[in-house]
Amino acid sequence: MTATVCTSPSLAGKRVLITGVSTDRSIAYAVAHEAQEAGAEIVLTSFDRMRAVTERSARRLPEPVDVLELDVTDERQLERIATELRTRWGRLDGVVHAIAHAPPEAMSGELGSTPAEVACATFNASTVSLARLATALRGLLRGSTRSSVVSLSFESSVAWPSYDWMGVAKAALEATARYLARDLGGDGIRVNAVSAGPVLTVAAGQIPAFAEIADAYAHRAPLGWDRTDARPVAGAVCFLLSDWSRGMTGQTLHVDGGCRSIGLAPEV
Repeated sequence: MTATVCTSPSLAGKRVLITGVSTDRSIAYAVAHEAQEAGAEIVLTSFDRMRAVTERSARRLPEPVDVLELDVTDERQLERIATELRTRWGRLDGVVHAIAHAPPEAMSGELGSTPAEVACATFNASTVSLARLATALRGLLRGSTRSSVVSLSFESSVAWPSYDWMGVAKAALEATARYLARDLGGDGIRVNAVSAGPVLTVAAGQIPAFAEIADAYAHRAPLGWDRTDARPVAGAVCFLLSDWSRGMTGQTLHVDGGCRSIGLAPEV
């Protein structure tokens, strides 16, 4: 008898909601593409003027996909999307939180000079939104035998040039994932984060020191790091969405070419 060997995580039969797709260079787009290739049925979310951009990107995916309206800072929209997904699918197997926003003043290079309302807006959109999204969809996730929530982060154990309140928000995001893992584990819902190396996206272009940070990764990472390729990050997200990670929750998985493990860049 010949054994069947599964060579990659399967998402066959999984129903997954993916937020944060903008252009086809976004990490969330790469996740959507990889998830479909792995067999998942997906829907995307977007809102306001960005929705047209998301819809254009959605047409480039392997299979047609709907884009639903969702502003995660609006409680009524969260309730509405939960109702819509209950009608559409009845359950939800996975959620990808790829949402972050910071006004320009939040990354000015001087943390203490940022107005409190700007810091709060960054925190609300980039961190609190994870808890709101997971809580709003908890009933649908509970209906799956093995459900998973995955959020996208960036190395938060160190201070980066000009990253400022977004860096603080990412540190809090990873803590939020741990607390949600504690609260939702009894329902069989896993919550993890992927800390991605710098990827050249539209959002990354708003970070003043992005090129400097990406250069540091390319120099230090033992495996090297390609800032134009989001697929390694997408693969890790799909792993966390799959049953292959069924024993993992409350974790931050680093996908950065090994940069985090290196204290000093090697001599060249």
